[in-house]
Amino acid sequence: MRMHCILTGDKDIYFNLASEEYLLKTKEENYFMLWRSDPCVVVGKHQNAMAEISYRFIKDYKIPVARRLTGGGTVYHDAGNLNFSFIMNGEKGKLVDFARYFKPVIEFLHSKNLPARPGTKNEILVNGLKISGNAEHIYKNRVLHHGTLLFNTNLELLRGSVEKRSGIYLDKAVQSNRSEVGNISELLTVNMDIDRFIMDFYHFIKEYYTNTCDYQYTKQEREKIIALRNSKYSTWEWIFGYSPDFEIQKTINYKTIKLKLNLKIRNGIVQEAELISNAIKELEENFPKELTGIRYDYKIIEEALNKMQLKTTGIIESILQNIF
Repeated sequence: MRMHCILTGDKDIYFNLASEEYLLKTKEENYFMLWRSDPCVVVGKHQNAMAEISYRFIKDYKIPVARRLTGGGTVYHDAGNLNFSFIMNGEKGKLVDFARYFKPVIEFLHSKNLPARPGTKNEILVNGLKISGNAEHIYKNRVLHHGTLLFNTNLELLRGSVEKRSGIYLDKAVQSNRSEVGNISELLTVNMDIDRFIMDFYHFIKEYYTNTCDYQYTKQEREKIIALRNSKYSTWEWIFGYSPDFEIQKTINYKTIKLKLNLKIRNGIVQEAELISNAIKELEENFPKELTGIRYDYKIIEEALNKMQLKTTGIIESILQNIF
């Protein structure tokens, strides 16, 4: 079957993730896609988004969050990171096959004199550094396999965006395995920019598979992808509301005030809210009424706390710091 090769210049993460699902679920042909994104954090399908991101860091740097269709851990994207996607048909019982898709990627890296090898956590390593994370999703007899290739990613933003804070969230969600990462550009023996790297990889894949062709979306296909982008991938319900149930249990000490707080969140909505205080009875009484039934979202929680008009300066910020 022919391999349709797509080289997209669209850096909108939500459009690109929607493209993968569209090709996987509505098409019957094989596809290979190379794409990049503007700075963003992408969590795996079964992860608690808030537990995987450094919320205050991405808030300060205005880095958006997305959720992909595949499982696995959280990754950071920017224009220095190249993403590849294989959307292909397979045999029943043999659909999950990371080695099948690692092979052409690793062979391409070998052609650049990079001693790439598969790791034990669905990643590709060069000199012990992770340069590619991979994940898969199965739909009927088709598989979506995609991965990252860190070329000259801003590693400071990468580390800051996904730096986890322990002791906040109680859940059974899939957790990321943090690894020491490296940029391909610093490992190459020759100078090369990312545009050249992309084109070399694209042409390598076109030669690797015997029957390939360049492919561009039709106007109608783009409209359907955009509709999926807008109805699913860019929505709060998918990005945060899809997170597994989780709970927050915190003891907060602020000056002479002691608070014991408990929140239970399902589908991103606060289902139960309880607070015990040794000093602020109005907070203890109003906390459940104001927070129950609202989104677990920084701005919305902040607005709910501010409605209480507490006279104790700084207590609201202290609560927010402890639960986000």
